Amino acid sequence: MNEIKWGIIGCGDVTEVKSGPAFNKVPNSSLVAVMRRDAVKAADYAQRHGVPKWYSDASELINDPEINAIYIATPPLQHEAYTIEALAAGKPVYVEKPMALNAAAAQRMVNAANNYGVKLSVAHYRREQPLFLKVKSLIDKHIIGDIRFVDLRMLQPQKSKVIAKTAYNWRMDPNIGGGGLFHDLAPHQLDLMLYFFGAINSFSGIALNQSKQQPVDDLVTGRILFENGVVFNGTWCFTVAEGQQMDVCDIYGSKGKISFPMFGHQVKIIRTGVEEQFDFLPLAHVEQPMIEKVVAYFLNKSKNPCSGEEALKTMELLDGFTSNF
Repeated sequence: MNEIKWGIIGCGDVTEVKSGPAFNKVPNSSLVAVMRRDAVKAADYAQRHGVPKWYSDASELINDPEINAIYIATPPLQHEAYTIEALAAGKPVYVEKPMALNAAAAQRMVNAANNYGVKLSVAHYRREQPLFLKVKSLIDKHIIGDIRFVDLRMLQPQKSKVIAKTAYNWRMDPNIGGGGLFHDLAPHQLDLMLYFFGAINSFSGIALNQSKQQPVDDLVTGRILFENGVVFNGTWCFTVAEGQQMDVCDIYGSKGKISFPMFGHQVKIIRTGVEEQFDFLPLAHVEQPMIEKVVAYFLNKSKNPCSGEEALKTMELLDGFTSNF
């Protein structure tokens, strides 16, 4: 295999700019076909993006002999079935986050990848973005000394600009999205915590539906104790007043603090009262750095940038924070 020839299952809004165009922009990669159950929309996407083929049936795309890798960008409900079908067909899979509806489904996906001996990567794409690579580098270099704890706050009003817009708001249907905006946004943040700090000792959380306006939790708090002694505290609330929104992650160390947003473009370091700021340009296609790494992995030229086993740990955190046990 010298080139990854992709088929996309679920060519909806997330693929328009964030990911879709990148498959033709990274080396040794091309987008061959797209699939959407609505044939008219699938054909329209293919025509607008210059994709040679389109399908309205996922199985037909998976079994297209020209396609040798599958990108799954449907809502989470379909991730498990499509991933396992593609793996069974011998096609490596790059699947969107959250990996599945819950940890049990994610575990079945991991098992399938291992049983079939086919590669599986998960789209926790912030791992490869320059801003978060900078944060990891600052941590690894002990710029703020020994890490003590992390405080993350994602507070948004009901009409938030950080929420992806879709024709049907499936994120508010727990049977399709898993658990509201927390399940949509928190995987980015929790995966980064695992990426930064490693293995977990214990975790717990509380989840509530305070507003009762949707059938999903709108307030979640979670705590993690990492094996290295770092403590994480996170708060997600999606019903704060207009003007009270907040997107900040503060990492406190013995010699200072690193502060950054999850949906912004600056990293700040504060040490002995002196502040230093690093600015990053917005990416044209936010998943392109990750897709480049996945292509290299599928071509046996690099390690897996985010394995199913790693993403499973994020799913376990999502489940644990919202189970209220």
